[in-house]
Amino acid sequence: MSGLTHFDAAGEAHMVDVGAKNETRRVAVARGSIAMLEGTLALIREGRAKKGDVLGVARIAAIQGAKRTADLIPLCHPLALTRVAVDFSVDEALPGVHCEVRVETVGRTGVEMEALTAVQVGLLTIYDMCKAVDRGMTITNVKVMEKHGGKSGDWVADDHTSPAP
Repeated sequence: MSGLTHFDAAGEAHMVDVGAKNETRRVAVARGSIAMLEGTLALIREGRAKKGDVLGVARIAAIQGAKRTADLIPLCHPLALTRVAVDFSVDEALPGVHCEVRVETVGRTGVEMEALTAVQVGLLTIYDMCKAVDRGMTITNVKVMEKHGGKSGDWVADDHTSPAP
């Protein structure tokens, strides 16, 4: 299990001890997309979805998802987040919606899981609010785009400058 920090020498799962790590500013950006029918995207864009403001509700859900990550992912540390910024962009060519989330904290461990969870919860909320008209929506390309801070420093995905898929 060498290199996998959530396993001890005996191969058993454990929560990583971050007590000796320095507190630093930690940032992670994650992105994902949801593809849908053109008519479904029109409902979202025009604000005609029966359940209300789809992207407004999804934004709040994404923020809540970031805040609740430790409740959902068993070995994640509960973190005091200092910022969660959610951006949705409508893509007529997909057709669908892209979600990008930036999560920040000052702490001893990174916020990649919080950013990934926020993206997924935001996209799942879009699915939930629109499933009555489009059960075939597909959530795709959820990934970490960049992370900053901590001992391992900065990392940026090779395709970070390309448009969202």
